[in-house]
Amino acid sequence: MTTAHLGMPSFPAAAREAVRDGVLRANLRHATHTIRDKRARAVAELADWDRLRAAGAAVKDHTLRHLDHYLLRLEAAVTAAGGTVHWAVDADEANRIVTELVRATGEREVVKVKSMATQEIGLNEALEAAGITAYETDLAELIVQLGHDRPSHILVPAIHRNRAEIRDVFRAEMGRWGRPAPDGLGDDPRELAEAARLHLREKFLRAKVAVSGANFMVAETGTMVVLESEGNGRMCLTLPETLISVVGIEKVVPTFRDLEIFLQTLPRSSTAERMNPYTTMWTGLGPSRGADGDGPSAFHLVLLDNGRTDTLADETGRQALRCIRCSACLNVCPVYERAGGHAYGSVYPGPIGAVLSPQLRGTGSEIDASLPYASTLCGACYEVCPVAIDIPEILVHLRERVAQGGPVTRDGIRVRIRPAHGHTAERAAMRAARLLLDRPAALRAGERLLARARRLAPRRLPGPGRAWTDTRDLPDPPAESFRDWWARERGTQQ
Repeated sequence: MTTAHLGMPSFPAAAREAVRDGVLRANLRHATHTIRDKRARAVAELADWDRLRAAGAAVKDHTLRHLDHYLLRLEAAVTAAGGTVHWAVDADEANRIVTELVRATGEREVVKVKSMATQEIGLNEALEAAGITAYETDLAELIVQLGHDRPSHILVPAIHRNRAEIRDVFRAEMGRWGRPAPDGLGDDPRELAEAARLHLREKFLRAKVAVSGANFMVAETGTMVVLESEGNGRMCLTLPETLISVVGIEKVVPTFRDLEIFLQTLPRSSTAERMNPYTTMWTGLGPSRGADGDGPSAFHLVLLDNGRTDTLADETGRQALRCIRCSACLNVCPVYERAGGHAYGSVYPGPIGAVLSPQLRGTGSEIDASLPYASTLCGACYEVCPVAIDIPEILVHLRERVAQGGPVTRDGIRVRIRPAHGHTAERAAMRAARLLLDRPAALRAGERLLARARRLAPRRLPGPGRAWTDTRDLPDPPAESFRDWWARERGTQQ
């Protein structure tokens, strides 16, 4: 995976700085509470939401178990429809493929419809190094690009910005990228949207090459599906002469009918809408381009692995590949609400990022080794996930990997990794707990000793445990153990 953000500090260090930013916390609190309240109302309208959720998870799991079959079927369908399929094992190969495709057109500009996969691989930076300028056309992505910033949310990448900040960015930067902001631009959302519309319209009409992602790929028909709320996607997907789509291999679904599930669950979970405002589908080249034709005259699909096959090899962690990028887990997460997305050091922030990034990139860096600990394990993320990803289960699984090391799959090869630095005390504590729990008599004696010494219990732990009790109260030891209570109340002890 791209190393664009791997120089960042660990999550605790990055979050410590973020929580001191009062404006950031206010922006996040207002936005996440608004979105999640609207989502809860939208989901409550469906009496069969639980069945839709289970169906979505089942479709995704089935597809992942037979991913090789459905990807080959997708390739055949796209090729039969006039498209060209490219396979990219990692970020470098994907960037090389896209760069060469753009160069072959002779163009030096591309427009983009929001694609997290291209952010994941650092495509904009790769194109820039080749002398090609990429223009983001999603409103929030445009704000991020003009502000020389990084996305901090899956659905609303500029969630950390308020209206006044966006106005200032537009005033200062739009003129450097194209049409400048109107004189006297205010911070009314309608004014800001109109300024962005005018700025982007000239790029849509001029661009000959577009780069997109896709929310879903249908193996049965070779159809690409993009859901968006502004209409920028449709402009990117229909006006340019060449369309290049970079899509993660996990986005495939078996049949067109499977979309029935996700076209209900994704809009309600992401934007709290009953139906997405713009759902664009295309199969290969579509109608022939010409005097009476429509759409691109060349379509290329770049299927991106970049750690996904390695993730698939993990029976517990692979469920993260079900993700449909709705961002519902971010909006209910108390950690994300306070720390923001930048602290995660990845294009995938929040709970899903805490389980997806360490699997795609590995746990070798400081930031990735810390991400599985960026959670309270409250379970709210699992409750709202429209495809029932048990994020807390994966977090615990990855914490074990970080602290204990063990066998993992890297680049298709089974290897054994060493424990991450700084977890010696944790491993010692776990070994001690295992020894104690394996010996009932010792456990019983320890419980009684703890109950009798309860008045001597400290309020804070010494040594490595001090950081834990800096923000938590130690629970008061009970007056008697459960075993003794059971024996006293029921008159027997086993």
